[in-house]
Amino acid sequence: MQAVFSYRSPAFRCALWAAAALTATLLAGAVQAQTPGSAFDFDSLTRLARERAEKPYRAASDKLPADLAQLDYDQVRDIRWRPERALWRAEQLPFEAMFFHLGLYQKEPVLINEVTPQGVRHLSYRSADFDYGKNQVRPEAWGDLGFAGFRLHNQLNSSAYKDELVVFQGASYFRALGKGQQYGLSARGLAIDTVGGSGEEFPRFTEFWLVRPDPSATQVTVYALMDSARATGAFRFDIQPGTSTTTTVRSRIFVRPGTGKPIATLGFAPLTSMFFFGENQPRKGDFRPEVHDSDGLMVATGEGEWLWRPLQNPQQTLVTSFATKNPKGFGLMQRDRQWSNYEDVEARYERRPSAWVRPLHDWGAGRVELVQLSTPDETHDNIVAYWVPAQMPPPGQPLEFAYELSWQGDEQQRPPGAWATQSRRGIGYSKQPAEALRQQVQYVVDFDGPALRALPANATVKAVVTSDANGQLLENIVYRNPATDQWRMTVRIQRQQADRPIELRAFLQHDNHAVSETWTHIILPE
Repeated sequence: MQAVFSYRSPAFRCALWAAAALTATLLAGAVQAQTPGSAFDFDSLTRLARERAEKPYRAASDKLPADLAQLDYDQVRDIRWRPERALWRAEQLPFEAMFFHLGLYQKEPVLINEVTPQGVRHLSYRSADFDYGKNQVRPEAWGDLGFAGFRLHNQLNSSAYKDELVVFQGASYFRALGKGQQYGLSARGLAIDTVGGSGEEFPRFTEFWLVRPDPSATQVTVYALMDSARATGAFRFDIQPGTSTTTTVRSRIFVRPGTGKPIATLGFAPLTSMFFFGENQPRKGDFRPEVHDSDGLMVATGEGEWLWRPLQNPQQTLVTSFATKNPKGFGLMQRDRQWSNYEDVEARYERRPSAWVRPLHDWGAGRVELVQLSTPDETHDNIVAYWVPAQMPPPGQPLEFAYELSWQGDEQQRPPGAWATQSRRGIGYSKQPAEALRQQVQYVVDFDGPALRALPANATVKAVVTSDANGQLLENIVYRNPATDQWRMTVRIQRQQADRPIELRAFLQHDNHAVSETWTHIILPE
């Protein structure tokens, strides 16, 4: 990965959307392959992806009509879909779709179709569907531009209004909301060479098929065709709104043969988030205690261990991974759910969802990889996590992954025993000389959960702490915190070499049995 990227920053989004494309001619051919009355399903979409992979990649034109191309960021934002023209509103169906306009940073069109019992219908761009605000443009002369993406609406929070439920826009990015949540981290269809290659490639959803829901439907289905210079893919998304909205994803990925540029890292179920600072890495001069969309990576390994890695904002790119076989799940989680954790009346980070990936079949051997980038502020995404299979498929043979992606709020996935509720870095009062303290790092970690709550008041709990060779364990104590009834672990480490990181692992143990997840942390070099 060459730079920090963000769906918040127009300049960074421009880099994403310009990274991968497909010609309008080929896109139109995909639509024409489906005629009214013909069946459309995941297998027919797979055939399109396979056929696309067998052909050389061709970039699409991003040329816009002259009067549209000259609009600046604020002027493009002034172009809005007319809600009364939402797809399926006239039929009073439980879901509605609205569409995003092309312009400035969103120049490569996506094609959108509707799937009905009668067949597939291409949804043409019509200027009458948009309100152009104060812009002096002539949209009637633009023809069928296509769209920049779309959003689905549902009565998520109230029966009186259909809220935004999910957005597909930019490369292969999508975001969803559960009840009472506010947009935060994003998911992607696929990540290619985020690290390890000569530069990251951003596959792009080039065409969508929206399946018209039944009047009593509790979920909505979206198909997507993905394309990039080195891979194509077929995707099916079954989206079910709720307290935790679930997106069941089924994907088949084809690696393009003969590109002359092997893929170094193929990342499945990728998640993209932001961590600026937090309790484990406070920021001097900011009144807010924490600023992040996610505060940690959680992994449930196939071997039965639960891992928690607090996120950081490193000075240099930091890549770590956790090898396992047939993982039970992983996710970027927002565990801190109180407004007082953030004190931000506008951003409301306590409402940002966690995203938990649960495989729906055995994924085999591989690793969960975490990429942490440096970011100067909270407008840039700097955290990426994804699954990397141990082996790549031969050209022409698909890699198939199915998983449930759950967008969770206050009710979220937890380890069965106990988990870290906060990780605080710092040393309080000490009689040691200041020079000695500068070479030491201390963490205070609180744990809570049913396994700990079930222990008697006089239970003996200890922390099993390990460090790599660059860290010397000076102190390791565990005690029940009478103020919260949680258990507090204090770990103090002596640095051997300040310019090298230290890898730490710790978990709580009672009667030789682990009673908590494994807290695993990297002390960054200074």
